[in-house]
Amino acid sequence: MFFIAGMAPALRAAGLIGTWGTNVAAGRSVLDEGAAALLAGNAALAGQPLPLEAALARTHPDDRDWVFERIRRVRQTGGPFSAEFRILTDMNEVRWVLNRGALTPDETGAMQGRGAYIDTTDAHRDAFISAASLSQDPVNTLDVAADHCIAAHTALERGGHFDLHRISEMLLFGIGQALARRG
Repeated sequence: MFFIAGMAPALRAAGLIGTWGTNVAAGRSVLDEGAAALLAGNAALAGQPLPLEAALARTHPDDRDWVFERIRRVRQTGGPFSAEFRILTDMNEVRWVLNRGALTPDETGAMQGRGAYIDTTDAHRDAFISAASLSQDPVNTLDVAADHCIAAHTALERGGHFDLHRISEMLLFGIGQALARRG
């Protein structure tokens, strides 16, 4: 697994790979070091505005079309985002990644997004789940809780409530871990 330097042990245990932010109008996403290393294939790309194809360069060929289409849709509509898909490492190892986030208009009305990547490979060790089955969003309480937590997390950060923001971060990744276990 790839981890952000200095990441809290609880976040590592929850499988956090890294975070992303996106500027929809510019068509660019910024990854932190962990996300850039695993998803783009180059940690040196951290902090640089990247097109979708570069930011998710390691997306498994069988998942690429539906993942990119889902991202393009949410970039048009805004709102919560969730997708679990496969990536190929530089050693051709298949890893599973849960991408959760939300896209909302900022104070100027421009669509911005923030989210996180969580490694869920351990939840897929015994059974394969097809990409087609992942393209459907079943509604359940855990999904709803994740969406509300993402909104709260974003609001707390914007409001400068950094102590509460850290707590919401822990809750968000706990929910991500529960989502990964449900497979």
